[in-house]
Amino acid sequence: MTFNKEESEDMKIEEKFRVKHEDTEEQTDLMPLKEESQELNEMEEKDRYEKHHDLINGKRTTLAKHSSSQKRARKAKSNTCNQFGKSFSEKQPLEDHMRIRTGEKPFTCPQCGKSFSQTGTFIRHIRIHTGEKPFTCPQCGKSFIQTGNLISHMRTHTGEKPYKCLQCGKRFSDTGNLISHMRIHTGEKPFTCQQCGKGFTQKVNLTSHMRIHTGEKPYTCPQCGKSFSHTGNFVRHIRIHTRENLYTCDECGESFIHKESFKTHMRVHTGENCHICNLCGNSFTRKGSLKAHMAVHTGEKPFTCDQCGKSFGQKATLNQHLRIHVKKELL
Repeated sequence: MTFNKEESEDMKIEEKFRVKHEDTEEQTDLMPLKEESQELNEMEEKDRYEKHHDLINGKRTTLAKHSSSQKRARKAKSNTCNQFGKSFSEKQPLEDHMRIRTGEKPFTCPQCGKSFSQTGTFIRHIRIHTGEKPFTCPQCGKSFIQTGNLISHMRTHTGEKPYKCLQCGKRFSDTGNLISHMRIHTGEKPFTCQQCGKGFTQKVNLTSHMRIHTGEKPYTCPQCGKSFSHTGNFVRHIRIHTRENLYTCDECGESFIHKESFKTHMRVHTGENCHICNLCGNSFTRKGSLKAHMAVHTGEKPFTCDQCGKSFGQKATLNQHLRIHVKKELL
């Protein structure tokens, strides 16, 4: 019985230890789960924090962008022409723009007295007097007053002709030449002589024409003193003295100052008649000969005698007629 009692007590102790041990093992098994749960909770908390942080930053970025847009809008509004609604990024371009409308020219050249409405135009003009040409071609070394002129010049090296006529397809290296060319199609002649009313497609042509009325001949030959109203005539005259850049015929050796005269002469050798009458098919080497021939068909008589008023279809016929009056005077 004693044995049984001791055995019973041992069994109770063992049972109690086993239960306690099982509880400990169960708790030990739950530890990773608890730690994993804590980690998940921490990650969720971190995600919530990051989302909240991003949301705050996003709001700040949006607010910053919105604020920047508002500033730009206020700036554009403050630099807007009230008359035409055109906006500018800075105040200076707006002021220049307004002077175009008002006609104000506050920038005056101290050397020649010419006035300008815009600072940029004034600065470029001053370079004419100073001789400053800050923009230099890296290929040939030629210098220019304006960047635009350098860009146009560079196309002579690259061969680029980005401006195309939509009517005939002819291409140009700069916008100015395209605009002048377009007037051939439109017939527009915006530059008009105030004295005779003749119109021109380019301002330079009007300037040259005005010298007919004023008698101005600003180009003087340094060798013989002869003066000319046009640069082209002056350059061709200089070739007479220098014998440079003359157009010489390889067939007969005859030389010409004018390129057109050389071309016309070459047709004598080639037999080419490029000017053809659409009415009768007759062809001519010279445009002037075709024009004179057309008077036969139209009956036009543009050449009139100053002495008797008789008219003729060709200038050669008028010249022959004038000899009659000369003979009468001699008798």
